Amino acid sequence: MIHNEMSRRRLLGLGLGLGAAATLTLAGCGGGDDSSGPAAAGNGGKDYTGPKVDLKLWNGFTGGDGEIFKTLVNQFNSEHQNIAVSVATYQWEDYYNKLPGAASSGNGPDIAVMHMDQLATFAARGVITELDDVASALELSEGDFAPTVWKGGIYNDKRYGIPLDMHPLGFYYNKAVMEKAGLDPNKPPTTRDEYMAALTELKKSGVQGFWVSPFQFTGGMTFYSLVYQFGGSLFDAEVNKATFNSDQAVEACTWLVDMIKQGFSPANVGQDADYLAFKSGKNAFNWNGIWQVNDLKKSADIQWGVAPLPQIGSTQAAWANSHNFTIVKQRSQNANKVSASKVFINWLSQHSLDWAKGGQVPARKTVRDSAEFKALTEVNALAPELEYAAFPPAAPGLGEVMTTFYNAFNEAALGKKSPKQALDDGVAKANKQLEDNRKKYGS
Repeated sequence: MIHNEMSRRRLLGLGLGLGAAATLTLAGCGGGDDSSGPAAAGNGGKDYTGPKVDLKLWNGFTGGDGEIFKTLVNQFNSEHQNIAVSVATYQWEDYYNKLPGAASSGNGPDIAVMHMDQLATFAARGVITELDDVASALELSEGDFAPTVWKGGIYNDKRYGIPLDMHPLGFYYNKAVMEKAGLDPNKPPTTRDEYMAALTELKKSGVQGFWVSPFQFTGGMTFYSLVYQFGGSLFDAEVNKATFNSDQAVEACTWLVDMIKQGFSPANVGQDADYLAFKSGKNAFNWNGIWQVNDLKKSADIQWGVAPLPQIGSTQAAWANSHNFTIVKQRSQNANKVSASKVFINWLSQHSLDWAKGGQVPARKTVRDSAEFKALTEVNALAPELEYAAFPPAAPGLGEVMTTFYNAFNEAALGKKSPKQALDDGVAKANKQLEDNRKKYGS
Protein backbone atom coordinates (compact mmCIF):
# COMPACT_ATOMS: atom_id res chain seq x y z
CA MET A 1 0.00 0.00 0.00
CA ILE A 2 2.81 2.37 0.89
CA HIS A 3 4.57 1.75 -2.41
CA ASN A 4 1.43 2.30 -4.47
CA GLU A 5 0.45 5.42 -2.54
CA MET A 6 3.90 6.94 -2.89
CA SER A 7 4.07 6.17 -6.59
CA ARG A 8 0.68 7.79 -7.07
CA ARG A 9 1.33 10.98 -5.19
CA ARG A 10 4.77 11.47 -6.68
CA LEU A 11 2.87 12.86 -9.62
CA LEU A 12 0.86 15.32 -7.58
CA GLY A 13 3.85 17.60 -7.97
CA LEU A 14 4.76 20.06 -10.67
CA GLY A 15 4.94 18.17 -13.95
CA LEU A 16 7.17 15.38 -12.66
CA GLY A 17 7.62 12.33 -14.83
CA LEU A 18 5.29 13.29 -17.65
CA GLY A 19 7.55 11.55 -20.14
CA ALA A 20 7.82 8.35 -18.12
CA ALA A 21 6.53 5.13 -19.59
CA ALA A 22 4.32 3.45 -17.01
CA THR A 23 1.71 0.74 -17.10
CA LEU A 24 -1.71 1.96 -18.13
CA THR A 25 -4.49 1.35 -15.63
CA LEU A 26 -7.99 1.74 -17.04
CA ALA A 27 -10.64 1.57 -14.35
CA GLY A 28 -13.63 2.07 -16.61
CA CYS A 29 -14.57 3.62 -19.91
CA GLY A 30 -18.08 4.45 -21.02
CA GLY A 31 -19.16 4.98 -24.57
CA GLY A 32 -20.82 8.18 -25.67
CA ASP A 33 -23.09 9.38 -28.41
CA ASP A 34 -21.08 11.87 -30.44
CA SER A 35 -23.92 12.79 -32.74
CA SER A 36 -24.60 16.46 -32.81
CA GLY A 37 -28.34 16.43 -32.10
CA PRO A 38 -30.26 19.56 -31.16
CA ALA A 39 -28.16 21.94 -29.11
CA ALA A 40 -29.15 22.35 -25.49
CA ALA A 41 -29.51 25.81 -24.11
CA GLY A 42 -26.13 26.71 -22.70
CA ASN A 43 -26.62 28.29 -19.29
CA GLY A 44 -23.16 27.69 -17.86
CA GLY A 45 -24.03 24.65 -15.77
CA LYS A 46 -27.12 25.79 -13.88
CA ASP A 47 -29.09 22.82 -15.18
CA TYR A 48 -29.40 20.47 -18.15
CA THR A 49 -32.75 19.71 -19.76
CA GLY A 50 -31.63 18.19 -23.05
CA PRO A 51 -31.71 14.57 -24.22
CA LYS A 52 -29.73 11.95 -22.30
CA VAL A 53 -25.98 12.11 -22.85
CA ASP A 54 -23.10 9.84 -21.91
CA LEU A 55 -20.02 11.68 -20.66
CA LYS A 56 -16.51 10.29 -20.37
CA LEU A 57 -14.40 11.61 -17.51
CA TRP A 58 -10.66 11.04 -17.14
CA ASN A 59 -8.70 11.40 -13.93
CA GLY A 60 -5.56 10.15 -12.21
CA PHE A 61 -6.97 9.22 -8.81
CA THR A 62 -5.45 5.74 -8.56
CA GLY A 63 -5.23 5.68 -4.75
CA GLY A 64 -7.89 5.62 -2.06
CA ASP A 65 -9.16 8.98 -3.29
CA GLY A 66 -10.22 7.27 -6.51
CA GLU A 67 -12.87 5.20 -4.74
CA ILE A 68 -14.26 8.31 -3.05
CA PHE A 69 -14.33 10.08 -6.42
CA LYS A 70 -16.22 7.21 -8.08
CA THR A 71 -18.75 7.17 -5.25
CA LEU A 72 -19.46 10.84 -5.87
CA VAL A 73 -19.84 10.23 -9.61
CA ASN A 74 -22.32 7.43 -8.90
CA GLN A 75 -24.31 9.75 -6.67
CA PHE A 76 -24.40 12.38 -9.42
CA ASN A 77 -25.61 9.79 -11.93
CA SER A 78 -28.40 8.69 -9.60
CA GLU A 79 -29.60 12.28 -9.27
CA HIS A 80 -29.41 13.14 -13.00
CA GLN A 81 -31.37 10.73 -15.15
CA ASN A 82 -30.41 12.51 -18.39
CA ILE A 83 -26.64 12.50 -17.73
CA ALA A 84 -24.49 9.37 -17.36
CA VAL A 85 -20.85 9.94 -16.40
CA SER A 86 -18.37 7.08 -16.79
CA VAL A 87 -14.95 7.25 -15.21
CA ALA A 88 -11.58 6.25 -16.68
CA THR A 89 -8.64 6.30 -14.28
CA TYR A 90 -5.01 6.38 -15.44
CA GLN A 91 -1.65 6.89 -13.82
CA TRP A 92 -1.05 10.64 -13.97
CA GLU A 93 2.02 10.36 -16.22
CA ASP A 94 0.14 8.22 -18.74
CA TYR A 95 -2.87 10.48 -18.47
CA TYR A 96 -1.05 13.69 -19.43
CA ASN A 97 0.82 11.97 -22.25
CA LYS A 98 -2.30 10.31 -23.65
CA LEU A 99 -4.76 13.21 -23.46
CA PRO A 100 -3.62 15.45 -26.39
CA GLY A 101 -3.59 12.63 -28.94
CA ALA A 102 -6.86 11.19 -27.72
CA ALA A 103 -8.56 14.57 -27.93
CA SER A 104 -7.29 15.30 -31.44
CA SER A 105 -8.39 11.86 -32.70
CA GLY A 106 -11.87 12.18 -31.24
CA ASN A 107 -11.28 9.52 -28.58
CA GLY A 108 -10.70 11.80 -25.63
CA PRO A 109 -12.89 12.46 -22.60
CA ASP A 110 -15.53 15.14 -22.25
CA ILE A 111 -14.30 16.16 -18.78
CA ALA A 112 -10.73 15.98 -17.50
CA VAL A 113 -9.37 16.50 -14.01
CA MET A 114 -6.10 18.40 -14.22
CA HIS A 115 -3.50 19.79 -11.85
CA MET A 116 -3.30 23.57 -11.76
CA ASP A 117 0.25 23.62 -13.13
CA GLN A 118 -0.90 21.74 -16.27
CA LEU A 119 -3.80 24.05 -17.22
CA ALA A 120 -1.73 26.61 -19.11
CA THR A 121 0.06 23.96 -21.15
CA PHE A 122 -3.13 22.23 -22.24
CA ALA A 123 -4.89 25.55 -22.86
CA ALA A 124 -2.00 26.74 -25.04
CA ARG A 125 -2.12 23.46 -26.98
CA GLY A 126 -5.85 23.88 -27.59
CA VAL A 127 -6.81 20.72 -25.72
CA ILE A 128 -9.21 22.27 -23.21
CA THR A 129 -11.88 24.91 -23.63
CA GLU A 130 -12.72 28.16 -21.85
CA LEU A 131 -15.04 28.10 -18.84
CA ASP A 132 -15.68 31.79 -18.22
CA ASP A 133 -19.39 31.26 -18.85
CA VAL A 134 -19.54 28.65 -16.06
CA ALA A 135 -18.10 31.07 -13.55
CA SER A 136 -20.44 33.81 -14.77
CA ALA A 137 -23.66 31.76 -14.89
CA LEU A 138 -23.06 30.20 -11.48
CA GLU A 139 -22.03 33.57 -10.10
CA LEU A 140 -18.71 32.16 -8.93
CA SER A 141 -16.02 34.66 -8.06
CA GLU A 142 -12.76 34.93 -6.22
CA GLY A 143 -14.73 35.42 -3.02
CA ASP A 144 -16.09 31.87 -3.27
CA PHE A 145 -12.57 30.43 -3.28
CA ALA A 146 -9.14 31.28 -1.96
CA PRO A 147 -7.70 33.96 -4.31
CA THR A 148 -4.61 31.88 -5.13
CA VAL A 149 -6.70 28.88 -6.19
CA TRP A 150 -9.16 30.97 -8.19
CA LYS A 151 -6.47 32.86 -10.09
CA GLY A 152 -4.63 29.61 -10.84
CA GLY A 153 -7.38 28.57 -13.27
CA ILE A 154 -6.75 31.56 -15.54
CA TYR A 155 -4.46 31.62 -18.57
CA ASN A 156 -4.21 34.60 -20.93
CA ASP A 157 -7.07 36.30 -19.06
CA LYS A 158 -9.45 33.41 -19.72
CA ARG A 159 -10.63 30.73 -17.29
CA TYR A 160 -9.88 27.12 -18.16
CA GLY A 161 -10.32 25.38 -14.81
CA ILE A 162 -12.89 25.28 -12.01
CA PRO A 163 -10.99 24.40 -8.82
CA LEU A 164 -12.02 21.38 -6.79
CA ASP A 165 -9.45 21.32 -4.02
CA MET A 166 -5.93 22.11 -2.95
CA HIS A 167 -3.31 19.77 -1.53
CA PRO A 168 -0.55 21.48 0.46
CA LEU A 169 2.59 20.42 2.24
CA GLY A 170 2.01 19.92 5.96
CA PHE A 171 4.08 19.46 9.09
CA TYR A 172 3.83 16.00 10.65
CA TYR A 173 5.22 15.39 14.12
CA ASN A 174 5.78 12.12 15.96
CA LYS A 175 4.48 12.64 19.49
CA ALA A 176 6.18 9.61 21.00
CA VAL A 177 9.62 10.65 19.73
CA MET A 178 9.09 14.21 20.94
CA GLU A 179 8.07 13.01 24.38
CA LYS A 180 11.16 10.82 24.74
CA ALA A 181 13.29 13.93 24.07
CA GLY A 182 11.47 15.85 26.79
CA LEU A 183 9.41 17.92 24.36
CA ASP A 184 5.71 18.68 24.75
CA PRO A 185 4.06 16.32 22.22
CA ASN A 186 1.06 18.61 21.97
CA LYS A 187 3.03 21.75 21.13
CA PRO A 188 4.82 21.31 17.81
CA PRO A 189 7.30 24.06 16.93
CA THR A 190 5.85 26.94 14.91
CA THR A 191 8.87 29.29 14.58
CA ARG A 192 12.48 28.97 13.53
CA ASP A 193 13.75 29.35 17.10
CA GLU A 194 11.32 26.74 18.40
CA TYR A 195 12.21 24.40 15.56
CA MET A 196 15.95 24.63 16.17
CA ALA A 197 15.48 24.25 19.94
CA ALA A 198 13.42 21.11 19.40
CA LEU A 199 15.98 19.64 16.99
CA THR A 200 18.73 20.32 19.51
CA GLU A 201 16.87 18.44 22.25
CA LEU A 202 16.13 15.57 19.87
CA LYS A 203 19.81 15.37 18.93
CA LYS A 204 20.74 15.18 22.62
CA SER A 205 18.44 12.17 22.93
CA GLY A 206 20.17 10.48 19.99
CA VAL A 207 17.58 11.31 17.33
CA GLN A 208 18.22 13.07 14.03
CA GLY A 209 14.87 14.79 14.11
CA PHE A 210 14.41 16.19 10.59
CA TRP A 211 15.56 14.12 7.63
CA VAL A 212 16.19 16.23 4.54
CA SER A 213 15.32 14.35 1.38
CA PRO A 214 17.26 15.39 -1.75
CA PHE A 215 14.32 14.36 -3.93
CA GLN A 216 11.27 16.33 -5.01
CA PHE A 217 9.26 14.25 -2.54
CA THR A 218 9.73 15.73 -0.07
CA GLY A 219 12.91 17.80 0.16
CA GLY A 220 12.30 19.67 -3.08
CA MET A 221 8.82 20.70 -1.97
CA THR A 222 10.23 21.74 1.41
CA PHE A 223 12.79 23.92 -0.37
CA TYR A 224 10.05 25.32 -2.63
CA SER A 225 8.12 26.34 0.49
CA LEU A 226 11.17 27.88 2.13
CA VAL A 227 12.08 29.97 -0.93
CA TYR A 228 8.78 31.80 -0.45
CA GLN A 229 9.08 31.83 3.34
CA PHE A 230 12.43 33.61 3.03
CA GLY A 231 10.86 36.21 0.71
CA GLY A 232 11.99 34.83 -2.63
CA SER A 233 10.17 33.36 -5.61
CA LEU A 234 10.85 30.77 -8.28
CA PHE A 235 10.15 33.10 -11.22
CA ASP A 236 9.56 36.74 -12.01
CA ALA A 237 5.99 38.00 -12.32
CA GLU A 238 5.81 37.28 -16.07
CA VAL A 239 7.45 33.84 -15.70
CA ASN A 240 10.05 34.98 -18.22
CA LYS A 241 13.02 34.48 -15.91
CA ALA A 242 13.83 31.99 -13.18
CA THR A 243 14.70 33.64 -9.87
CA PHE A 244 15.37 30.66 -7.62
CA ASN A 245 19.04 31.68 -7.27
CA SER A 246 18.20 34.93 -5.44
CA ASP A 247 19.84 35.72 -2.12
CA GLN A 248 16.65 34.60 -0.37
CA ALA A 249 16.58 31.28 -2.23
CA VAL A 250 20.27 30.64 -1.52
CA GLU A 251 19.63 31.36 2.16
CA ALA A 252 16.71 28.93 2.20
CA CYS A 253 18.73 26.22 0.47
CA THR A 254 21.68 26.79 2.80
CA TRP A 255 19.43 26.40 5.84
CA LEU A 256 18.31 22.98 4.61
CA VAL A 257 21.83 21.86 3.69
CA ASP A 258 22.99 22.97 7.13
CA MET A 259 20.47 20.57 8.66
CA ILE A 260 22.62 17.82 7.20
CA LYS A 261 25.97 19.43 8.04
CA GLN A 262 24.94 20.02 11.66
CA GLY A 263 23.79 16.44 12.13
CA PHE A 264 20.07 17.06 12.46
CA SER A 265 19.59 14.94 9.33
CA PRO A 266 21.60 12.08 7.88
CA ALA A 267 23.21 12.63 4.48
CA ASN A 268 22.02 10.95 1.28
CA VAL A 269 18.49 10.24 2.48
CA GLY A 270 16.80 7.79 0.11
CA GLN A 271 13.54 8.40 -1.69
CA ASP A 272 10.71 8.28 0.88
CA ALA A 273 13.14 7.25 3.62
CA ASP A 274 12.28 10.41 5.58
CA TYR A 275 8.62 9.41 5.76
CA LEU A 276 9.31 5.76 6.56
CA ALA A 277 11.68 6.85 9.33
CA PHE A 278 8.95 9.09 10.71
CA LYS A 279 6.50 6.19 10.81
CA SER A 280 9.02 3.91 12.50
CA GLY A 281 9.98 6.47 15.16
CA LYS A 282 13.48 7.20 13.87
CA ASN A 283 12.81 10.92 13.38
CA ALA A 284 10.31 13.39 14.81
CA PHE A 285 9.41 15.84 12.04
CA ASN A 286 8.39 15.29 8.43
CA TRP A 287 7.30 17.91 5.89
CA ASN A 288 4.98 15.98 3.62
CA GLY A 289 1.78 16.27 1.63
CA ILE A 290 -1.74 16.27 2.99
CA TRP A 291 -2.20 12.97 1.14
CA GLN A 292 -0.34 11.20 3.97
CA VAL A 293 -3.12 11.94 6.48
CA ASN A 294 -5.19 8.91 5.55
CA ASP A 295 -2.14 6.64 5.47
CA LEU A 296 -1.20 7.66 9.01
CA LYS A 297 -4.78 7.31 10.22
CA LYS A 298 -4.57 3.65 9.23
CA SER A 299 -1.47 3.20 11.43
CA ALA A 300 -2.97 2.88 14.89
CA ASP A 301 0.39 2.29 16.58
CA ILE A 302 1.81 5.71 15.57
CA GLN A 303 1.20 8.70 17.82
CA TRP A 304 1.23 11.64 15.44
CA GLY A 305 -0.13 15.08 14.73
CA VAL A 306 -0.24 17.44 11.76
CA ALA A 307 -0.06 21.23 11.60
CA PRO A 308 0.75 24.02 9.15
CA LEU A 309 4.43 24.31 8.24
CA PRO A 310 6.58 26.11 10.82
CA GLN A 311 7.56 29.63 9.80
CA ILE A 312 11.30 29.38 9.30
CA GLY A 313 11.64 32.53 7.18
CA SER A 314 10.14 36.01 7.38
CA THR A 315 6.66 34.99 6.23
CA GLN A 316 4.33 32.01 6.03
CA ALA A 317 4.31 29.94 2.85
CA ALA A 318 3.70 26.35 1.80
CA TRP A 319 3.99 24.42 -1.46
CA ALA A 320 0.58 23.46 -2.82
CA ASN A 321 -1.13 22.31 -5.96
CA SER A 322 -4.79 21.99 -6.90
CA HIS A 323 -7.06 19.71 -8.91
CA ASN A 324 -9.24 21.53 -11.45
CA PHE A 325 -12.09 20.40 -13.66
CA THR A 326 -11.70 21.12 -17.36
CA ILE A 327 -13.77 20.47 -20.48
CA VAL A 328 -11.90 18.90 -23.38
CA LYS A 329 -12.29 20.29 -26.91
CA GLN A 330 -13.73 17.79 -29.38
CA ARG A 331 -13.27 17.43 -33.12
CA SER A 332 -17.03 17.83 -33.40
CA GLN A 333 -18.35 19.62 -30.34
CA ASN A 334 -21.69 18.39 -29.01
CA ALA A 335 -23.51 21.28 -27.33
CA ASN A 336 -25.57 18.89 -25.19
CA LYS A 337 -22.46 17.23 -23.80
CA VAL A 338 -20.80 20.55 -23.10
CA SER A 339 -23.85 21.77 -21.19
CA ALA A 340 -24.14 18.52 -19.23
CA SER A 341 -20.42 18.59 -18.42
CA LYS A 342 -20.80 22.03 -16.87
CA VAL A 343 -23.66 20.77 -14.70
CA PHE A 344 -21.44 17.94 -13.43
CA ILE A 345 -18.53 20.30 -12.67
CA ASN A 346 -20.75 22.59 -10.65
CA TRP A 347 -22.41 19.70 -8.79
CA LEU A 348 -19.14 18.10 -7.71
CA SER A 349 -17.69 21.44 -6.69
CA GLN A 350 -20.69 21.92 -4.40
CA HIS A 351 -20.35 18.36 -3.04
CA SER A 352 -16.64 18.53 -2.28
CA LEU A 353 -17.04 17.81 1.44
CA ASP A 354 -16.97 14.07 0.79
CA TRP A 355 -13.99 14.61 -1.48
CA ALA A 356 -12.18 16.22 1.46
CA LYS A 357 -12.37 12.90 3.26
CA GLY A 358 -9.89 11.60 0.68
CA GLY A 359 -7.28 14.00 2.04
CA GLN A 360 -7.90 17.26 0.18
CA VAL A 361 -8.80 20.79 1.30
CA PRO A 362 -11.97 21.86 -0.57
CA ALA A 363 -11.45 24.89 -2.79
CA ARG A 364 -14.99 26.16 -2.24
CA LYS A 365 -15.22 28.49 0.75
CA THR A 366 -18.73 27.45 1.82
CA VAL A 367 -17.53 23.86 2.18
CA ARG A 368 -14.38 24.82 4.09
CA ASP A 369 -16.46 26.93 6.48
CA SER A 370 -18.94 24.14 7.22
CA ALA A 371 -19.06 22.36 10.55
CA GLU A 372 -18.82 19.03 8.71
CA PHE A 373 -15.45 19.93 7.20
CA LYS A 374 -14.12 21.29 10.47
CA ALA A 375 -14.95 17.91 11.99
CA LEU A 376 -12.31 16.39 9.68
CA THR A 377 -9.68 17.34 12.24
CA GLU A 378 -6.44 16.42 10.46
CA VAL A 379 -7.35 17.70 6.99
CA ASN A 380 -8.88 20.84 8.48
CA ALA A 381 -5.63 21.48 10.37
CA LEU A 382 -3.98 22.33 7.04
CA ALA A 383 -6.82 24.47 5.69
CA PRO A 384 -5.21 27.73 6.96
CA GLU A 385 -2.35 27.18 4.51
CA LEU A 386 -4.74 27.86 1.65
CA GLU A 387 -4.48 31.60 2.31
CA TYR A 388 -0.72 31.70 1.81
CA ALA A 389 -0.12 28.67 -0.39
CA ALA A 390 2.61 29.05 -3.01
CA PHE A 391 0.92 27.67 -6.13
CA PRO A 392 2.70 27.18 -9.46
CA PRO A 393 2.26 30.02 -11.96
CA ALA A 394 0.14 29.73 -15.10
CA ALA A 395 2.81 29.16 -17.74
CA PRO A 396 2.77 26.56 -20.54
CA GLY A 397 5.55 23.99 -20.47
CA LEU A 398 6.31 24.64 -16.80
CA GLY A 399 6.78 20.96 -15.89
CA GLU A 400 10.26 20.57 -17.37
CA VAL A 401 11.39 23.84 -15.79
CA MET A 402 10.24 22.64 -12.38
CA THR A 403 12.23 19.44 -12.89
CA THR A 404 15.30 21.63 -13.37
CA PHE A 405 14.50 23.43 -10.11
CA TYR A 406 14.20 20.18 -8.20
CA ASN A 407 17.38 18.81 -9.78
CA ALA A 408 19.28 21.93 -8.67
CA PHE A 409 18.17 21.35 -5.09
CA ASN A 410 19.13 17.69 -5.38
CA GLU A 411 22.71 18.62 -6.27
CA ALA A 412 22.94 20.97 -3.29
CA ALA A 413 21.39 18.50 -0.84
CA LEU A 414 23.73 15.73 -1.95
CA GLY A 415 26.75 18.03 -1.58
CA LYS A 416 27.66 17.85 -5.24
CA LYS A 417 27.65 21.65 -5.47
CA SER A 418 27.35 24.54 -3.07
CA PRO A 419 23.80 25.91 -2.73
CA LYS A 420 24.70 29.03 -4.74
CA GLN A 421 26.45 27.13 -7.53
CA ALA A 422 23.67 24.55 -7.80
CA LEU A 423 20.97 27.22 -8.00
CA ASP A 424 22.96 29.43 -10.40
CA ASP A 425 23.44 26.48 -12.74
CA GLY A 426 19.78 25.53 -12.41
CA VAL A 427 18.58 29.05 -13.23
CA ALA A 428 20.80 29.19 -16.33
CA LYS A 429 19.20 26.01 -17.64
CA ALA A 430 15.69 27.05 -16.57
CA ASN A 431 15.96 30.38 -18.39
CA LYS A 432 16.85 28.58 -21.61
CA GLN A 433 13.84 26.29 -21.13
CA LEU A 434 11.55 29.26 -20.50
CA GLU A 435 12.82 30.94 -23.65
CA ASP A 436 12.20 27.77 -25.66
CA ASN A 437 8.69 27.55 -24.21
CA ARG A 438 7.88 31.09 -25.31
CA LYS A 439 8.88 30.18 -28.86
CA LYS A 440 6.97 26.91 -28.72
CA TYR A 441 3.75 28.26 -27.24
CA GLY A 442 3.89 31.77 -28.65
CA SER A 443 3.69 33.55 -25.33
